[in-house]
Amino acid sequence: MAWRMPLALLAGAALFAASTYQAEIGQWRRAREAELRQDGSWLTVAGLFWLRDGSNRFGKEASNDIVLPDGPAHAGAFELRNGKVTVTMDGHTRQLAPDSADTVTVGRLSLFAIHRGPKFGMRLRDPASQARRDFHGLDYFPASEEYRVTARFVAEPRKIPIANVLGQTEPMASPGYVVFRLHGQELRLYPVFEAPATSLFFIFRDQTSGKETYGAGRFLDTDLPRGNQVVLDFNKAYNPPCAFTPYATCPLPPQENRLAVRIEAGEKTYGH
Repeated sequence: MAWRMPLALLAGAALFAASTYQAEIGQWRRAREAELRQDGSWLTVAGLFWLRDGSNRFGKEASNDIVLPDGPAHAGAFELRNGKVTVTMDGHTRQLAPDSADTVTVGRLSLFAIHRGPKFGMRLRDPASQARRDFHGLDYFPASEEYRVTARFVAEPRKIPIANVLGQTEPMASPGYVVFRLHGQELRLYPVFEAPATSLFFIFRDQTSGKETYGAGRFLDTDLPRGNQVVLDFNKAYNPPCAFTPYATCPLPPQENRLAVRIEAGEKTYGH
């Protein structure tokens, strides 16, 4: 009888650990969905207007260069000159900082400047967007601890060329790469840094891409390395913004991050 209690305790501990992990993944998924439902999410991004040099008039009236779904008929003008964007509204002119929290409010809408390569544009957020109204939640593979792996981190700082959906390519800083085993194979992924560099950002494709998962690949965030280890939890792999709106300019996986295995974990294709 003495040996049965430790086995029972071990079994109970394993069951508790498994249920705790499932609860963690459930909490992560709820937070992910709540983020998409909130004001200012990618589901509210309802337009992207590339600016031409000079004046770009905006408003609800069809004669404007940028036609908006709300606000006055003629709200104002964005001007692009010498790589700088300004907005003129109600007789006042101010400069807009691209890719910042600097916004222009028109009715229920907000617009903000973005800069991609040689292009400058105005991205539109609409809290009453069709995509937000039609959002029906996310679909996932069943959570499995098989896809939570501890990888070995190899420091090898360099720049990696990252293409985006616009066909542009820009270098991003990578601190090195991670090596791990999955389905009997040794695999390697290269993370990049987004400012500020408080985590590792992986852009990857696998053999589910374009089938069960989004065709352009998925994203995964991890903590910075602890010593030479990084925990990759593919149950927390998620779709890029381009899965939810055609007005995002998502990065694409580099050649090094195209895996010849099926990662049956994480977020599936949205809308299927």
